[in-house]
Amino acid sequence: MSQLSSEDELELQSLLKQLLRSINDKISGAPSTECAEEILLHLEETDKNFHNYEFVKYLRQYVESSLGNVVEEETKNLSRGDGQHAIGSGHDTLIHAVTRRTRDSADYQQMMQTLKNTMIMVVESLINKIEEDQLRKEEMHREKQHSQSNSQYTDNCSDSDSSFNQSYAFIRQEQLQVLAEKLESSKPKEVRWEALQALCCAPPSDVLSCESWSSLRRNLCVALTEPDPDLSENVLQFFAKSFSSSPLNVTREIYTSLATSVESSFLSHKLNFPSGSAVLDINRPEISRLLKQIRLMNDFQKEVTTFWIRHPEKYMEEVIESTFSMLSFHHEHGSAGTEKALEPIHLLAILDVKATWFKKWMHGYYSRTVVLRLLERKYKSLVVAALQQCIHYSESCEHFTNEATDPQSGEQQNSGTTQRSVYSGKELGYSFFVHSLCVLGKLIIYTNGRKLFPIKMRKHKDPVSLTDLIVILINIMYRHPKPLHSDTSHTDSLSPSGLVMEVLWMLCERTECAAECLYQAPVIETLLAPVIALLSGQQAKLKSPAATLTLIADVLARIANTDRGLALFLYEQNLIVAHSERTFAAHVIVQFTLRLLDKGLPSLSESDVSHTLCGAFIFVCRQIYNTCEGLQVLRPYGLHKAVAAAWKKTISLSERVPTPVPGASAGTSTQELQHIHIWEETLLDSLLNFAVTPKGLLLLQQTGAINECVSYMFSRFTKKLQVSRCEKFGYGVMVTQVAATAPGVVALHSSGFVRALVVELWSILECGSEDVRVVRPKPTPMDPIDRSCLKSFLSLVNLLSSSQSVWELLGRQPLANKSDYTLREMPSSIPDLIDRLIAVNSDVKIHSLFHYEQSHTFGLRLLSVLCCNLDSFLLMESQYNICSMLLQSQRENIADPDTSEGEFIIDSLSVERNHVLVRVSAIGGPSERRLPARALQEGEHPYPWPMFSCYPLPRCYSLDPPEIQHSLQDSEISAFLASPKDSNNDESWMENCRRQYCKVMTSEPNILTGKVLADLLEKVVAHLSSSATECFFTPARYKAEEKSVKSAVLSSVEQLGINICLRYGSYLQLLKEDAVDDLTLLMKHIKIFLSTQRAKTSSELVTQQDGYPGHDWLASTVFLIMAGNMDQSLRLLLNLSSLLVSAFIWPARIHASVHFSKEVAESGIPPVYWCTAHYVEMLLKAEVPLVHSAFRMSGFTPSQMCLHWLTQCFWNYLDWTEICHYICTCVVMGSDYQVYMCVAIFKHLQPNILQRTQSQELQVFLKEEPIQGFEVSNYLEFMTGLERSYRDIVLADMKSIRNPVE
Repeated sequence: MSQLSSEDELELQSLLKQLLRSINDKISGAPSTECAEEILLHLEETDKNFHNYEFVKYLRQYVESSLGNVVEEETKNLSRGDGQHAIGSGHDTLIHAVTRRTRDSADYQQMMQTLKNTMIMVVESLINKIEEDQLRKEEMHREKQHSQSNSQYTDNCSDSDSSFNQSYAFIRQEQLQVLAEKLESSKPKEVRWEALQALCCAPPSDVLSCESWSSLRRNLCVALTEPDPDLSENVLQFFAKSFSSSPLNVTREIYTSLATSVESSFLSHKLNFPSGSAVLDINRPEISRLLKQIRLMNDFQKEVTTFWIRHPEKYMEEVIESTFSMLSFHHEHGSAGTEKALEPIHLLAILDVKATWFKKWMHGYYSRTVVLRLLERKYKSLVVAALQQCIHYSESCEHFTNEATDPQSGEQQNSGTTQRSVYSGKELGYSFFVHSLCVLGKLIIYTNGRKLFPIKMRKHKDPVSLTDLIVILINIMYRHPKPLHSDTSHTDSLSPSGLVMEVLWMLCERTECAAECLYQAPVIETLLAPVIALLSGQQAKLKSPAATLTLIADVLARIANTDRGLALFLYEQNLIVAHSERTFAAHVIVQFTLRLLDKGLPSLSESDVSHTLCGAFIFVCRQIYNTCEGLQVLRPYGLHKAVAAAWKKTISLSERVPTPVPGASAGTSTQELQHIHIWEETLLDSLLNFAVTPKGLLLLQQTGAINECVSYMFSRFTKKLQVSRCEKFGYGVMVTQVAATAPGVVALHSSGFVRALVVELWSILECGSEDVRVVRPKPTPMDPIDRSCLKSFLSLVNLLSSSQSVWELLGRQPLANKSDYTLREMPSSIPDLIDRLIAVNSDVKIHSLFHYEQSHTFGLRLLSVLCCNLDSFLLMESQYNICSMLLQSQRENIADPDTSEGEFIIDSLSVERNHVLVRVSAIGGPSERRLPARALQEGEHPYPWPMFSCYPLPRCYSLDPPEIQHSLQDSEISAFLASPKDSNNDESWMENCRRQYCKVMTSEPNILTGKVLADLLEKVVAHLSSSATECFFTPARYKAEEKSVKSAVLSSVEQLGINICLRYGSYLQLLKEDAVDDLTLLMKHIKIFLSTQRAKTSSELVTQQDGYPGHDWLASTVFLIMAGNMDQSLRLLLNLSSLLVSAFIWPARIHASVHFSKEVAESGIPPVYWCTAHYVEMLLKAEVPLVHSAFRMSGFTPSQMCLHWLTQCFWNYLDWTEICHYICTCVVMGSDYQVYMCVAIFKHLQPNILQRTQSQELQVFLKEEPIQGFEVSNYLEFMTGLERSYRDIVLADMKSIRNPVE
């Protein structure tokens, strides 16, 4: 294609001209030719429409036709390997090589030359045409003007660097003085018009800075009010030019002049507001002129906020005050006042219907302060007028309920598709209403804006308060509902309901606004009035019930999502139902939701009860029941059962939808199936959110839908989707909560979550990103766990925090221990992960790891956290011989293993192994054992801690044992216990005992150890178990034959637990050397006794198969308290088993208990989780909110740690004395003290928790670190305070554990 035809040249000329028109604004705004050229050169980067221009499309097509064959040929050559040298450097790609060769080709050179020559011709032709057009225009202009006018005042000069022939005018002070005189109103029209023309050609900066500017401005304002459009439009043109190129100190004068001019025009014309069938024609000269002036002012209003902060405040205040003065203009028509006047605010509302100008003025503090001050002091009438318009619109809706008021009128006037020239009175009134609502909505979100209320109104007896305004807006929404879509961008932004919802949403998002405006009894009553009416069988006065109720549900959900709003729903009886009875909002909402699900609302037609409406009200309930306190209120209604029943019904419906047949119309069935699928997901999502709280998780498990819910959660979790638009947490918290229980972790495993987590970890740890070209080597990790692996590490810690989850995932699962591992073999389960990262006990496993040291360190750190849970450690030790494996690895790490003098090689792995070995071998609280550091020290001895490769443990890891009094001391409590008991007054004895206990705990807590403590526990338990009122369970009638007891077999886990107990008892000097037989016998007795207390279950859970999964730590603790006396320990435990407190402090006693319903017994979820931990989370939120928030932020849950601590009776976390005080406090003071104890510990740990949350170490800190410095006696007063506030709720629920889901 060597030459372009003449037709091509003409087409190019047309396309180039079209391109220049499209980018005219960009080029004309350039200050110089160089800048214009720079804009053109970078047009592709700055213009999103670049590739849509026809000129660009033409050039692309021309290049393709000219060089297509060349590119194809070069690509084939290079692909075949010809010219391999061209791409052998490693930096060039095939594309680079083809591009270079194409540009070097003869075809490319010819194409460029042809294109260049043609474009030169096209551009020259275009310039010639422009010059001809310019000359023709100038000639016509000269004919129209007097020949001497322009020559007297202007000098034309062309810019030599520009091809656009721009003209600049220069003017002297004397000439401006003459112009000012010629603009006087007494001069002829032609003279004034010529002067205006000359003024428009002059630079605004010269005009505005001249000495005669004041007289010029006065004359321009007079000209602006002239009926002749030529004069007024020229003045407006000059003002517009000045606005765009002058500083605020000048433009403020022009703006205030415009405002004054508009005000005087309204005063002189006395325009009428159209009423009845009358209309406002904006083409009328006086209306058109005013609209243009207000439009110019409105443009300035919206732009001035970007620069007025750079000028003195007085300039901004002048602009704001002149605007308010103009808008507050009110003209009274005649004495009768029958006709309403048209005001500036009405025209401004047409031009800027959503009050963008006011929103911008209120956005910045700098201007907002002035706006609010002026509104309060001088222009409150503007707020009154806006409020009056909203009230008028609300009243007109009430009067004409059956009349179709068009809510779209405001939208039509702003749509760009049709040009409006006529507006009815209704349309003007509606645009004013929209404008007023937007102004008020913006006003009341600020404190000083709300201080303007209450407002006194004409024809209103009482002032209108903020609450009254919100009620008015809600009533407007009721009369003009609009279906609410999930995406707010689809809602009609100018419909009354859409506008009201915008205001309500803004208020909900701001705590102070919501408290003053929404959290008021009249507002809640108004929102729930239709709901209460429908519940009582009445007809709700709603135009469109389904749409309106959906909007109500949206607002209620946003209110319930805040702490203050939730408290309002739960605890304030602010609703009047039938027979003047007051009730709580939460009860009304859940009752209505249940009736919607059951379709039990005769007042609503079946078409109105849509899935959308049901889902909206379930979502409101969800904001309530995904909190502990909210679930407490909603639980009696059985909402989880109703939602589960609806879900099961939906599944059966989806199975009955006919499969589309080829050739048949499949539209209806496909759409129906899609709706059913959405509804099914909505119900699953709602059920899933019960899992946010411990008790809610039990309710979810009882519905039988936990597996489906967790699978649904996993599908959303993998897509990184938000839980919902209201939730303040992600799925991480929910996963952690679910993983704390046996059925939950099984559901996570079956959903694929565990596999995905393991594979993701392995990919990060061992594989890396293979598809990314390595530009520079990856830095060697400095931390034991690299930042890239930290998230996966914490996820594993969350997953395996509970011993229940460890037993489900590892129980009866042997390690692979293969003889060969391929490098591509990836683990897919937790046992696989342990086999590859923790049990690295062979060369084959070492060689299978790309990053042996880093990966094995990761595994040892994970093992350290897992072993903090004693039951998890016992399981792994019994199945995998963890300690033997670690000791063997340490032996292999000795420099000279053949001699006894060989020293350990100190490296990161030997240090980690030593830490784990000490952690699992030394038992005790913070002042009873010493754990070795993991970091090396500077100096001659970098690691001062002794390593070992066989037992016993070096003595340096155990601290001096505490002093325990083994004989009765002379104290008040000893005297009390020794005094004879009054059998006729059992209750007073227990009260005295509690009083004595509190007194001793606060004054001399060290007395309560050894014999005194054992005596106290024995007598209190004996006293309570002998009282019919205190016996919660059937008293134990246990009598086992000696032969059957001795023949009982303890599991390996139980035997390992006995060994740990013996080591701890020996350290504390509580047990004799032959205590092993007594403890073994006690454990066998307890095992036989508890087997009679367990229900026969058909559950497939590992934890439900062979008795209690773990060691009985309470029985071991009692054995130590009783100093190894087996008979006393057995008697105490048997008596304890009849008390309520045993269900919480003794997990083995209540495991799969016959005292529960079959479903709860088979659930595998202990009451210490769904009751104690549930209330700990509830009380934390109220009493220690910072800790509650820290847990939410970390993705960890307080219930996980409570379950961990309480299951093993705080072993390894508290000193022996405090463990005894924990047991004694719960027995003496009541089982609810278990909850208060956990809250007290979290309060004690608050500084550490907040610090560790920031460094993403919360889980590891709480797991690995003992509870330093905590003493029960120091927090007993705090706990008694919690008892006074919460015992009625907590203890009452603990007593209902037999039927927890009822």
